[in-house]
Amino acid sequence: MLKLQHITKNYVMGDTVVGALKDVSIEFRENEFVSILGPSGCGKTTLLNIIGGLDKYTSGDLIINDKSTKEFQDKDWDTYRNHSIGFVFQSYNLIPHQTVLSNVELALTLSGVSKEERRKRAREVLERVGLGDQLHKKPNQMSGGQMQRVAIARALVNDPDILLADEPTGALDSETSVQIMEILKEISKEKLIIMVTHNPDLADEYSNRIIRLLDGRVVDDSNPYDSQAVTEADAHNEKPVKKIKKKRSMSFFTALLLSLNNLMTKKGRTFLTSFAGSIGIIGIALILSVSSGVNAYINSVEENTMSSYPIEIYESTMDTMSLLSSFMEQKTIENPQPNTVYSNDVMLNVMDAFSKGITSNNLTAFKQHIEENSVFKDNSIDIKYRYRAGLNTYTVIEGVDTAGNVKYTYKKNLGGINELMAELGLGDTGTAGSLISSAWSELVGDMNHIKTQYNLVENGGRFPENENEVVLIVGKDLLISDFTLYTLGIRDTQELKNYLRSIYDNDPSNDITIEPTSYTFEQILNYEFKVIPDSMKFKVEDGKIVRRSEYEINQILASDSCETVKVVGIVTPSEDSLSSSAVGSIGYLKGLMDKMITNSNTAETIDAQKASPNVNLVTGFPFAGFEYDVTSIKNILFTASPELENYIKSDEQVVELIKTTLGEGMDSLLIDVPYGGYNGSDVAHMARITAVLTELTKIDDVSVKSLAGLLMMQAMTNPTNLANIVNTMVGSSDYDDVLSDIGFVSKDKPSSILIYPKDFEAKDIISAEIEKYNESMTADEDKITYTDTVGLLMSSVTTIVNAISYVLIAFVAISLVVSSIMIGIITYISVLERTKEIGILRAIGASKKDISRVFNAETLIVGFAAGAIGIIATLLLNIIINIILYALTGLAALKAVLPVTGAIILVLISMGLTLIAGLIPSRIAAKKDPVIALRTE
Repeated sequence: MLKLQHITKNYVMGDTVVGALKDVSIEFRENEFVSILGPSGCGKTTLLNIIGGLDKYTSGDLIINDKSTKEFQDKDWDTYRNHSIGFVFQSYNLIPHQTVLSNVELALTLSGVSKEERRKRAREVLERVGLGDQLHKKPNQMSGGQMQRVAIARALVNDPDILLADEPTGALDSETSVQIMEILKEISKEKLIIMVTHNPDLADEYSNRIIRLLDGRVVDDSNPYDSQAVTEADAHNEKPVKKIKKKRSMSFFTALLLSLNNLMTKKGRTFLTSFAGSIGIIGIALILSVSSGVNAYINSVEENTMSSYPIEIYESTMDTMSLLSSFMEQKTIENPQPNTVYSNDVMLNVMDAFSKGITSNNLTAFKQHIEENSVFKDNSIDIKYRYRAGLNTYTVIEGVDTAGNVKYTYKKNLGGINELMAELGLGDTGTAGSLISSAWSELVGDMNHIKTQYNLVENGGRFPENENEVVLIVGKDLLISDFTLYTLGIRDTQELKNYLRSIYDNDPSNDITIEPTSYTFEQILNYEFKVIPDSMKFKVEDGKIVRRSEYEINQILASDSCETVKVVGIVTPSEDSLSSSAVGSIGYLKGLMDKMITNSNTAETIDAQKASPNVNLVTGFPFAGFEYDVTSIKNILFTASPELENYIKSDEQVVELIKTTLGEGMDSLLIDVPYGGYNGSDVAHMARITAVLTELTKIDDVSVKSLAGLLMMQAMTNPTNLANIVNTMVGSSDYDDVLSDIGFVSKDKPSSILIYPKDFEAKDIISAEIEKYNESMTADEDKITYTDTVGLLMSSVTTIVNAISYVLIAFVAISLVVSSIMIGIITYISVLERTKEIGILRAIGASKKDISRVFNAETLIVGFAAGAIGIIATLLLNIIINIILYALTGLAALKAVLPVTGAIILVLISMGLTLIAGLIPSRIAAKKDPVIALRTE
């Protein structure tokens, strides 16, 4: 039931108040066809708009189903229009970019009806008005009469109580007008139809009630209605009041569809707008791509660098970082004087650092700390513990004995240059020999990391799968060091021995040359050799530890207990790897050394020495601290130099005096001690001792000279006593040192620790952890000194690249903001273009929030399109950039790569900025007066 009580509507125009309706009171039946007639400007359309909730009255009351609307809020009017009112306009007011079916569905969409139900009801109502076969046409493809039928169908689809028709036939010809009126008359049997018209003939023919207006007042009502005068019978026949459900808001998906359809009608402008908005995205994405590619390359370089230059910790080491820092240190001069040059005392700093730099590290305690602290494992590719354990390799030589049977012999391969020189009696090569001391290189990391560092050469076999398989690491030109070939036994070590002998003999007639050789992959792959640990070179005999003969070692090599190692692959460092230091070496897995250590530690010689902790089983002499050895030394020393009695008060001081004074000069006497110790009557033995003492007397140290001279006198007067002193020195060797000499390796006492960080950031974390460990140590000797080769060189590279990227992004971001403002302006233009659509949506029940959502959706679509175009353009441009980068740098790994996460974030930023830019235009759209909006063309 609808009732108008004393409705007045005034419009304020400047200082003038215009009365459109003046004290209008009308009551309508539940179903009737009411025509409102009157001249132009009499208030007909205003009355219709107030009934429809599009316009608000100035005073009076509009009563809907016995409920006053004086306290109605915007949401209440929206619900009322959506559920109770259907509009039919003279100009149809269909949304041009929507199909017939979508136009009719729209009111149901705003009501929150499901898609399936919407389609069903829209089809039914379109069939009712005779358009069941026109569902997918656009309004501009239909005649005026058809479009008006669509408008009627849209008005009916939500089953409203009231149908408001404003000049529904005003734009139609006579024949079509009759058709439309017949439809409305049929509808009026069930609903209240209020029609505004200028055609009294149509009103007389089809209406059952005519209300005439003049100057805003009701001057005639042909069939007035008073609910108070309704008879009981009439009341009994009244339809029950329909309860209006609370209106749901337009779903964001619906808003997206409406906006998308609108944008698709202006494809060219939409694309250009999106492209303009994408320029900033392209700029940022390109910077992000290049910086990401550079950082990725730096990370790979860092990882590869860390694989070649780990953090190194040795038992005895020099703090090279302090040494380098002292070179680089710059003194600051306070109050410098003009025309004055100041010295920078670099050499003093270097000498001070050098003198203090040689330190010893307690690797046993630090190894335990590493294993208990997850920071090291979490930030490293690998952690290597190295021990004083050698790999003794032998070549298998197949032959035939006198009986024609296959016979295998074994030839010792090259172990190192210094070892070879010592064997030939040619002295020590010193530093030069240490540079090529070993051809063995333990592969760093797990197999996945190894495969990133190395590539198999074509037809070069495979990577090792267990500890008894190794690979040959060659250069990119397939060159390999002859040192490695001698180590493997592929080349005969004897030719090297002959060559060295000819050099040292300096005999021109014995000129020997070694020609370069080549080997097929077939010769190298599956090449086998034998490996034994150091302890296998010794045996226990008559309670002492002695060296095995060559025959005995061959027997061990022929047994099943000896490890056989096979070359299974030939690899070269990958293009981006910096593992060049391993080129020319034999790459083995960690398990091989672990197995050698285990085999060595379980040898009978180790067990025997462990069972005899007080006696050195190599020399037969007791370890330090036994009375008769010390007494012998004291007698010799005190006889030669009685004044020493005033200083030496204990037996321990005797041994300490010799060890401290002579220091490491006696070490050469302890190498390969003759069986049973040195013999004073053996000329060769005494010559060796005398040679060492002669060198010691040349040292510019009074105490060393004095003691060495004292012992030299003993060599001349009593060689036997001198031999006993040296043997006592040997006998006083440390128990652990003797175990080490015969091949025992304590896993708790590494000789060095190599930590391979994942990258520079991880290296910094590990370095900080080492410093934290040092801070926890109270004694200086327990603190760790380590070597970080690349720490001072490249740690800030990533920071610099990131800083440059951020600056460039900041500049480019300005264009992104400008393009967003432009999109906001274009959205405002779209609001102006779609003003009538706003009025239509409001007329069928869309709230201000719904209108705002429609335009926000439009800006989001444009923002997404701008972001997507920007990302696609960046991906295409990256192809060109990568070609240019490769041409300029030759680095295949240096590629501009846009991170997926970065791309997604950029699209979201684009959408966010355009949404913000569109907030003001969408707000303007929401505030538009629907009555004025509907009048806009």
